[in-house]
Amino acid sequence: MDQNPNRFLSLDVFRGMTICFMIIVNTPGSGATAFAPLEHAAWFGFTPTDLVFPSFLFAVGNAMSFAMKKFAGQSNSLVVWKIIKRTALIFLFGYLMSWYPFVQHTPGGWSLSPISHTRILGVLQRIALCYMFASLMVHFIKSIKVIVIICVLLLFGYWFLLLIFGDHAQPYGMLTNAGTYLDKYLLGDDHLYHGEGVAFDPEGFLSTLPSIVNIVCGYFAGRYMLEHDVPDL
Repeated sequence: MDQNPNRFLSLDVFRGMTICFMIIVNTPGSGATAFAPLEHAAWFGFTPTDLVFPSFLFAVGNAMSFAMKKFAGQSNSLVVWKIIKRTALIFLFGYLMSWYPFVQHTPGGWSLSPISHTRILGVLQRIALCYMFASLMVHFIKSIKVIVIICVLLLFGYWFLLLIFGDHAQPYGMLTNAGTYLDKYLLGDDHLYHGEGVAFDPEGFLSTLPSIVNIVCGYFAGRYMLEHDVPDL
């Protein structure tokens, strides 16, 4: 069977492998103790599991290099509208997944789960925000050099903000870094992640900055493959 000319097999394989690894990480078995490399690092350092989400972001950027060819010849207003529309839909789906199943059972019966205690940010929400900023960047800024400079500023700016505005004793701690302070200030504890028993968000606003660079790297990897006719699998 001939391959669909609108698909890039190596990208599909990469995404498939990432999803497969995600499934393995999320389903260690009923009551089973997870193999240590299949658990996220408590905070500092990383395990192979911590590579899953960055791989997704890289794949999103890589796919952008193929999808954004469709924007050629379209007006800037139309391109911006399409980017914002896709961003809003991905963000909304992520939020609805965190709110699902929308109802809860209380002693008084069934009731709607309170929006006041739903997590605002999350994995899909981060993908949406990073996609939006990265897409606008590569569409409107034609100079690769300028984009590289912006990416370097995002990375060093993120580090600088953590260093300056985090707790002076532990500026990189899970609950004492500037990103957690910002998320608590903007959203409040009830709208953050509580999977570790405390309020913080691993997909918070400030830590979105280096994730944008992750997507941009994926974009330029795909663009290089297109411009140099790198053979597919």
